[in-house]
Amino acid sequence: QVQLVESGGGLVQAGESLRLSCAASGGTFSRYGMGWFRQAPGKEREFVAAVHRSGGTTNYAESVKGRFIISRDNAKKMVYLQMNSLKPEDTAVYYCAADVRLILSAPLRNGIDYYDYWGQGTQVTVSS
Repeated sequence: QVQLVESGGGLVQAGESLRLSCAASGGTFSRYGMGWFRQAPGKEREFVAAVHRSGGTTNYAESVKGRFIISRDNAKKMVYLQMNSLKPEDTAVYYCAADVRLILSAPLRNGIDYYDYWGQGTQVTVSS
């Protein structure tokens, strides 16, 4: 069983930055692909970014590419999302998720159904 706890959300102005953190416990963290997703009011949950098991490969949604950076620290069992140049449309609840079935040779996956464990989410609000 994997537990994920996000932190770092808050209220910022457009153009500012935030860093989200996700602490994992249970299981073998270094064997999981990790992803960030977000859900805005009235919208479907959507993929934001993912990082492979070793941290060497990352993938981003087009809407955040060049502004957000995902990283992980396997020794600390942490995954991070550095969000720069935030926009009002980035306002959402952000979720950390684990893809425990991702094998080492497989490409990263951004479909929600591939992720088996989810955190409770952290609110990010960007004012204009």
